[in-house]
Amino acid sequence: MKLTMKDPYGKTRILSPRIRGYIDLLRPFTLLAPIFVSMFIMFASLIYNNKLETTPDWWVTIAQASLTLALINAASNSLNQATDVEADTISKPYRPIPRGIVGRDEAQSIAFILYLFVLLRAITINLWFGIFVFLIMIFTVTYSLPPRMKKVLFVNQLWIAIPRGLLGILAGWSVFGDPFQKEPLIIGIIAMVFFLGAMATKDITDAVADERTGTRTLINTYGLKKTAYICMPFMILPFALVPLFVKLNILNSYLWPLTFFVIPSFFVFYLMLKHSESKSLENVHAWVLMYLEYLFFAVGFSVLIILGQQGLLPSLPL
Repeated sequence: MKLTMKDPYGKTRILSPRIRGYIDLLRPFTLLAPIFVSMFIMFASLIYNNKLETTPDWWVTIAQASLTLALINAASNSLNQATDVEADTISKPYRPIPRGIVGRDEAQSIAFILYLFVLLRAITINLWFGIFVFLIMIFTVTYSLPPRMKKVLFVNQLWIAIPRGLLGILAGWSVFGDPFQKEPLIIGIIAMVFFLGAMATKDITDAVADERTGTRTLINTYGLKKTAYICMPFMILPFALVPLFVKLNILNSYLWPLTFFVIPSFFVFYLMLKHSESKSLENVHAWVLMYLEYLFFAVGFSVLIILGQQGLLPSLPL
């Protein structure tokens, strides 16, 4: 039976509670970044490695590989909610498991079915892509399940930053190119360092719940203001160093505009200090801005690679 209901964001939906529960379990908004980021990274790799003319069905491969990376995130979301029921009951009682719409074991089963599908699909694309997908899976599983790195202070930040920053970009690039070329490596490292700081924003709404359930985060250990100052160098320095990477010939000169992502990083820092309780898309504005910044950074890198390789961007003497 279909019911008119309001979702966690206050919007009226006409869906059965069961279907809506499954959708909320996968958290669709968080799937946008891996889909769009991977699509652009893959296309940039295709152009950079001059494989456009020799790969007639490149768009099919990009679509399949992008969906594969998005489903890892969906599996991780489902598993994380299955193992975080106690905390979600405190801070996010509207989620499908605390509301009794989806069972804990059911959510865990959905996660492992998705993980199995993702791994089998990834290894059919190419070996390196399969290896990176497997490594991302290991990080996301051990984040939620024993040894449950989510509970360990500082390590929990690293356990998110590595797969979402470095490994995610290398996986996308590996579809058409060598993942150890300097451009994807440096950009992946920049994204990883950025996430080391910026991912603290996701713990703001869960500070009380995490503390009660024994999960140590920067937020509930040092407080929001001190955490903001701890995280600021990780969010700003990677982008501020882009001109140096260009000067040292580590990055191509047409990638210097990535320096401007220092600006949104300052805004993320400001929103953390401001500590607004206002929420968008299930979290505070600082988290939303962080997520959008990463998306535009990866897309911006890809566009600059594509235009630069076509000779449409001037080189900047530094």
